[in-house]
Amino acid sequence: MMSLSTALLLLANVNTEQGIALAQTIPSLKDKFKKDFLIGTALNNTQIEERDPQTTAFIVRQFSAATPENIMKAGLIHPGWDKYNFEMADKLVEFGRKHNIKINGHTLVWHSQLPFFIRGIHSQDSIRTFFTNHIKTVAGRYDGKVFSWDVVNEALNEDGTLRKSVFLQYLGDDYITEAFRLAQRASPKSELYYNDYNNEQPAKRAGCIAVIKKIQAANVRIDGVGIQGHWHAGRLPLKDIEESILQYAALGLKVMFTELDIEVLPRNFQGADVGQRMVANEQSNPYASGLPDSVQQQLAVDYEALFKLFLKHKDKISRVTFWGVNDGDSWLNNWPVRGRTSYPLLFDRNNQPKPAFEKVIALTK
Repeated sequence: MMSLSTALLLLANVNTEQGIALAQTIPSLKDKFKKDFLIGTALNNTQIEERDPQTTAFIVRQFSAATPENIMKAGLIHPGWDKYNFEMADKLVEFGRKHNIKINGHTLVWHSQLPFFIRGIHSQDSIRTFFTNHIKTVAGRYDGKVFSWDVVNEALNEDGTLRKSVFLQYLGDDYITEAFRLAQRASPKSELYYNDYNNEQPAKRAGCIAVIKKIQAANVRIDGVGIQGHWHAGRLPLKDIEESILQYAALGLKVMFTELDIEVLPRNFQGADVGQRMVANEQSNPYASGLPDSVQQQLAVDYEALFKLFLKHKDKISRVTFWGVNDGDSWLNNWPVRGRTSYPLLFDRNNQPKPAFEKVIALTK
């Protein structure tokens, strides 16, 4: 007689096989947009380590590019002055190699999620040493192994001025150019990008363009600019997005949408500053039991309009990356309010396509 444990294992294998087979019946985003631009996603540790075969099969079918959510940020990959932790980043690179998915390194220089030891440093020489060694070591390790790097992330205020980060404070306003110079030397085989949110908005876009022109004037390589794309249902700034595509491309850069999601929950501010928070209450989490059809349809309309614009300018856009595989993975479940139930992506929590997915896919027929 078969033991209970053996029976359960066989049942699990059957369910896994059925799940993988079901995933293969869903149209593939990466295949549908193969001639237009890469389709990317953000990956968490569970996905990178392939702990769930169904999820792995789903990711491999749907996406041609991947960005790590956190593991390459300085606080995790460089936790001590002379200590680096490459374990998960190495696994990510291997995931990409194994599944023919292009990896975008995220990120070399960011004011947030820095190592704790940085807080105790109040010396220009020490900050410069950290800055230089970090870029050389991390970018150098993955030269030729990652397709691209977000070299500098979110260095601008909303008015286009430089954010008063520890790097600006100690290294001055040439630190961005220097970051690209160091990355170019350490990782010559990778494309190099500047990445930010709201840099489709006129004032911030102007600041971003000024930064790009300064890098170019110094004869330092910059290959592209990422517009994160954290927008709100019913309020897509389509005219600003299009103008930004045109202006960035006019500088000879590739344009990417790097962290795309469309928020359907209430929020009392714009942008994606991780330091901002809202109070949790009943009003801040209105769809805990499910998304109303009217909101679902608005999300579909928005994604359709957005991808129409992307396809219009597919000669200028090289990648569109969603910030999460499905709704359950989204950072918007925990920001700016922890524990919310968010619905910002094309796939629901069971990796099933939503009406927005159907609208997007229909554009490729």
